[in-house]
Amino acid sequence: MTTRLVPGVLLAALAVGAMLGLPMDGSAQELARAPTGSPLSRPLSADRPDFTEAASTVGRGVLQIEFGYTFTGDWSGGSSVQTHTLGELLLRAGVAADWLELRVAASPVTRVSSEGSGASDSGIEDLYLGAKIELTRQAGRLPALALLPQMTLPTGSTLFSGGRALPGVNLAYSWDVPGGFSLAGSTQVNLAVADDDGSYREWAQSAVAGAGLGTRGGVYGEWYAFLPTGADAPQEHYFNAGLTWLTADDSQWDVRVGIGLNDAAEDFFAGVGAAIRMR
Repeated sequence: MTTRLVPGVLLAALAVGAMLGLPMDGSAQELARAPTGSPLSRPLSADRPDFTEAASTVGRGVLQIEFGYTFTGDWSGGSSVQTHTLGELLLRAGVAADWLELRVAASPVTRVSSEGSGASDSGIEDLYLGAKIELTRQAGRLPALALLPQMTLPTGSTLFSGGRALPGVNLAYSWDVPGGFSLAGSTQVNLAVADDDGSYREWAQSAVAGAGLGTRGGVYGEWYAFLPTGADAPQEHYFNAGLTWLTADDSQWDVRVGIGLNDAAEDFFAGVGAAIRMR
């Protein structure tokens, strides 16, 4: 098993997003319904439940708390491994300027295997630290852009820790398109740990399409993949879709379901969560 913090071909990613033809969550949905101006004047935009981060920040003086639960199942090779991730806590704090936010994340994990004794392993994942820098808003065909320098620190339980600091960087981009639809994606590269305890670079690429449902809802469809380089590790490809709903101006709940698209990927995952904004 590799530990991942989570080179994409951008045109291919956009093509996948367009072929989905589906309306999306925070990353693309935010553009479909968001006015221009200060982040404080925009509708709440969460970085969950999809893989793609939103290309916008929460705004100076804002604290946003995001959390949830995900079940993952893998039944390949005649064995069964089930993972429960509870918490998925992400704290996003706007500091100094509207274009900058600081980010902290951590989550407990319980992995249950039916193979052999069926014993379960529980623990805490490594601490995630990062920042999001909003580079540009959309200007015609030029996308909204955000850059996320990020890293994990070896603070987690032994079974769920990389055992060292793992830095990386993520570029998020999004477009509003005619008809109330949106496209978004991300390209990132992170240091990861292989089974032999060596380090390698792992690229990740995503493409997502979506639209709002009225003024408070949104649906999305998304493809994403992990693309290791410099290690004997397989690529993993996934598809997921989900729904978000603003229960109030500063709170949102979400639900998603997804599948693995190749043998190396986990077979199935589903989750629920929420986001709360304090300003």
